[in-house]
Amino acid sequence: MKILILGASFGGITTAYELRKRLSPRQCEIMVIAKDPRFTFIPSLPWVALGSRSLDQISFDLAGTFDRKEIEFVHAGVTRIEPESRQVLTDAGQYPYDVLVIATGHRSANEAVPGLGPFDGPAHSLMSPPEAEEAREALRTFLDAPGPMVMGCAPGASCIGPAYEFVFQVDYLLRRRRMRHRVPIAFVTPEPFLGHFGVGGIGKARQFLEGEFEQRDIRYFTSAAVSKITGSAVELADGATFESAFSLIIPPLAGVKAIAESPDLGNPKGFVPVDENYRHQTFSDIYAVGVAVAFPPVDETPVPVNFPKTGHMTEQMAAMAAHNIAAEVLGDGKIARPLHAECILDMGDRAALIKADPFRPPRNVARFSEGRRWLWAKKAFERYYLWKTGRGKTVAGEWGW
Repeated sequence: MKILILGASFGGITTAYELRKRLSPRQCEIMVIAKDPRFTFIPSLPWVALGSRSLDQISFDLAGTFDRKEIEFVHAGVTRIEPESRQVLTDAGQYPYDVLVIATGHRSANEAVPGLGPFDGPAHSLMSPPEAEEAREALRTFLDAPGPMVMGCAPGASCIGPAYEFVFQVDYLLRRRRMRHRVPIAFVTPEPFLGHFGVGGIGKARQFLEGEFEQRDIRYFTSAAVSKITGSAVELADGATFESAFSLIIPPLAGVKAIAESPDLGNPKGFVPVDENYRHQTFSDIYAVGVAVAFPPVDETPVPVNFPKTGHMTEQMAAMAAHNIAAEVLGDGKIARPLHAECILDMGDRAALIKADPFRPPRNVARFSEGRRWLWAKKAFERYYLWKTGRGKTVAGEWGW
């Protein structure tokens, strides 16, 4: 049996590790195909943009790690999937499979708003390692000649958290440098209220974030639809315009090109429809996990806000998919559980723990807690995760994040 996994971020690497834990090399061959040769701890990209981390500090090489687990690794970009013939086409060749796991992540849909960037326009972003490095260099230039800043998210965004982290971290950085009085900051978000996060809010997040923004003199605008970004301003659909010398706007996400161009595989946005076991709704030999999965929004909002998928949630999907694939081989029962979320929001001088179980309301648990201890925990977890995952072991289920 040959299991092919596309992508080697949280979804791909967790699926591979969990499958090897359950199935020996005699029972299945596991191959991972990924366009990036290194695993990067994506939650730390705001720190890369702030200059407190380098990419080398938050990443490791995949080939050696997979080799120790008897998992074959192919460094290649996927161009197309042929579900009927069970073939994956890449820029390094063609690969057959018995079971396919799609963990390809996302594509930033920068075409949604003129000026979304950084590589398609003047705005900055945090959705990939190159974008975080570009934002870091732009921020260094900005600090030499400061002016107004605009941060937030575009309509249809789902990865809301990094925008909050970055605005808090920049505020803290400017205060430490005694420059905050020279930098007016505006935060624009499609959320109907602060702390909506695409899931209708969590606990007291709304009240807490509103208080923090007011205390820090950060103007905020909700139900804001960014319509255009230039080198000197951010414009909204209602005609409002904000002067900006540095703009960081999180874009909406779409499925990667390979999924969008493969027959009957994804929805119109390029995301993969799955059942409760993370199996494709049409092709029984295909599974999908992580950002590549199609999820409906929690509620209708005046400006679209999509359902978020955190790294912690991706690992839960990957663990369930791996269990269910192995269950078919071993004759065990399959599992399906609601996703929960536990993450830490860096606020510069401290952090906030956000916990929601399940992630979709109504919930059994909705917790929001802040303090310096959570910032220490976030930094410690980053090191622990990279150390353990780099040695071929999963963290999912042991420690929420």
